[in-house]
Amino acid sequence: MERATLANGIELDFVDEGPRDAPALIFLHGFPESHRTWHHQVTHLKDRFRCIAPDQRGYRGSSKPQEVDAYTPDKLIGDVFLLADALGIEKFTVLGHDWGGAIAWGVALAGQMNGRVTRAVVANAPHPAIFQKLLYTNRHQRLSSQYMRGFRDTANDALVREHGLAGILLQEIKWDRPDAMEPEERAQLLQDWQDRDAAFGMLNWYRASPIDVPPPDAPDELPEGWMPPALPTLTIPTLVVWGMEDTALPPENIDGMADIIDDLTLVEVAGSGHFVTWEAPDAVNEALDAFLARGA
Repeated sequence: MERATLANGIELDFVDEGPRDAPALIFLHGFPESHRTWHHQVTHLKDRFRCIAPDQRGYRGSSKPQEVDAYTPDKLIGDVFLLADALGIEKFTVLGHDWGGAIAWGVALAGQMNGRVTRAVVANAPHPAIFQKLLYTNRHQRLSSQYMRGFRDTANDALVREHGLAGILLQEIKWDRPDAMEPEERAQLLQDWQDRDAAFGMLNWYRASPIDVPPPDAPDELPEGWMPPALPTLTIPTLVVWGMEDTALPPENIDGMADIIDDLTLVEVAGSGHFVTWEAPDAVNEALDAFLARGA
């Protein structure tokens, strides 16, 4: 692991593998993991690309501010560009899974405007223009997302202080495909979850998010006057990889993506759940090889 101090004062631990003069790939992990989310992909690609995978703010050894407003999406997106600045990288491809994918959407939308992001890869992370609408209109998605309400509820803070992140995970969420991760990786995660500052840092990603999660008995309809976020069409080449048996983010999340992404490559991975980089690494690597070769 290396460490970078960003211009905003945040310190991030990261791995940086591959030739320094090769095209740069920045990998963003999701909740409740680490840079290791992309271990199989970094190992596969580091002979041809400069692969950078940080532990994002709130995770492991990286900075863990405890105030909720330190985790608003603009700050998390800003960290990615500031990390690139710290490493002297002008242009890069952004890749993200889960919460890292949510940030990757923002990085891609901003990066296409400033010319710094050339391509985007998102794995099992809904587009912000689609997800909020599904939470209102799709009962499956709304029920599957109730854990977010539990993560945001400060009444659960005593549970986290007593048992670490594992306590609230056991209460609020069912781990998807628990046997897909190697035992040593899982053991490291369990150890990471005992860090109380990291636990609250991770939960603050949910607490600072503007996403509205209605209660389970809400009607399957859009609130009166609701409008989707005013986001531009994504114009850079974009690969979306989706584990089709994701119980938290069902395949309805990929419906309509072609209408808001000009250059979309969609790869559906049958038999895989949410943690597709662990569950189906060969399928993910094959999709990455084909997609990244286009711009080689």
